[in-house]
Amino acid sequence: MITSKIISNGILRALTTIILVCFVLYFLYQIQTVILYLCISLILCLIANPFITFLKKRLKFKNIFATVTTLLLFVFMLVGFVLLFVPLIISQAENLSLLDTDLLQSQLTILENNIENYFNINNIDIQGILKNANLSSKINYNFFTDFINTIINLIAGFGMGLASVFFITFFFLKDQLIFKEKAKKILPDATEDKILNSIEKINQLLARYFIGLLLQLTVVFILYFIVLIIFGSENAFIIAFLCALLNVIPYIGPIIATILSAVLTLISAIGTDFRTEMLPTTMYIVIGFLIVQIIDNNISQPIIFSKSVNSHPLEIFLVTLISGITFGIFGMVVAIPIYTIIKVIAKEFFPNNKIVSVLTEKI
Repeated sequence: MITSKIISNGILRALTTIILVCFVLYFLYQIQTVILYLCISLILCLIANPFITFLKKRLKFKNIFATVTTLLLFVFMLVGFVLLFVPLIISQAENLSLLDTDLLQSQLTILENNIENYFNINNIDIQGILKNANLSSKINYNFFTDFINTIINLIAGFGMGLASVFFITFFFLKDQLIFKEKAKKILPDATEDKILNSIEKINQLLARYFIGLLLQLTVVFILYFIVLIIFGSENAFIIAFLCALLNVIPYIGPIIATILSAVLTLISAIGTDFRTEMLPTTMYIVIGFLIVQIIDNNISQPIIFSKSVNSHPLEIFLVTLISGITFGIFGMVVAIPIYTIIKVIAKEFFPNNKIVSVLTEKI
């Protein structure tokens, strides 16, 4: 028989549960930066594990020395990455100091008039459209300076985060066997083997995924670099490297990279004639970048990712597309790793399910 006391106790328990859930979510929101550091550290661990295994098995390094050597390699790569931007920032700042906005605006006005004359010759009157649009007056000529300042501020804010990430990563790598032993004591006996097997497979597949991602970015970087060299772009190596990194964001990243290359090319060409040098060079580089992206999206990316996580290229495309529509850019970035984790867990805990068996037959 249901009494008022039972009902009140049930309501009280429900309210308590809701309050606790809200408190936990609020707490997680407050420490979201720490959670981000932990996630980045875990990714670095997945990338570092093959190197540490190589150092321990092939070169007979002890665990602590293998860990320190790997982290030092990461530090040197990071320092080299930062130093790459120093000449780029200096050269772009020098070019910006030479920027004559009045001259650039007058050149854009002349370009508008040339377009008008061309279409009038072909009996297409767009003079009214161009005058109403007044494109040259609407261009923000301070965009270049604002963009460089934003990049500098982002780099300056990374110091504390990088120190925290490397500190966490060091202990994740050094004590991962200890963490595994402690996890065995905590996990329920009935599901211990399944959970540990899932973690092991996830570790292997994600390590392959991130190594595959590095390979894909390397291919894109080389192609971008070739395009920039062909058209005589200044700081071609640095621009190609930065644009290749943006390819971490599926589909959106390449678009941002193309816009960024166009902006940096325009800045580098300041002082030359806009119509005969700045604009044509920028257009050629944009076209070259679009060709690289077609090659990457249809050849290198599907092949590398499908091989690294044992999924069909169409499967990868659909998962990334759905994640992007649902969760935006962040969803596109984490789509493949999270999908891989879900597949591994599903296969370990629901091996007899027909859908799961079909999707995970290669795992």
